[in-house]
Amino acid sequence: MEEALYESPVLRRFAGVDLGVSAAPDETTILRFRRLLEELDLGGRMPDEVNGHLADKGIRITTGTIVDATIIHAPSWTKNSTGERDPQMHRPRKEINGSSGSRRTSV
Repeated sequence: MEEALYESPVLRRFAGVDLGVSAAPDETTILRFRRLLEELDLGGRMPDEVNGHLADKGIRITTGTIVDATIIHAPSWTKNSTGERDPQMHRPRKEINGSSGSRRTSV
């Protein structure tokens, strides 16, 4: 968690950590805070309270995966500007090695 605070500006902002003022809390401090939350039975109540505030504002938090779906222009891999097969854009040939039957790719 300490390392994540140094690496993530979003996490630092959420936690109120300003590296220009002081260092991020170390692992021991974070562990003590976590244990204190558990002792006071806030470990489950606190996220419920935050989710309630978010729901009041119409925000729903779910889990998922971030995927880069950038669309880029890519020319045809076989045709040149005249619509003919471009000799520079060829597939590698697969040759069969005589006795063993294994294949090898050559360009």
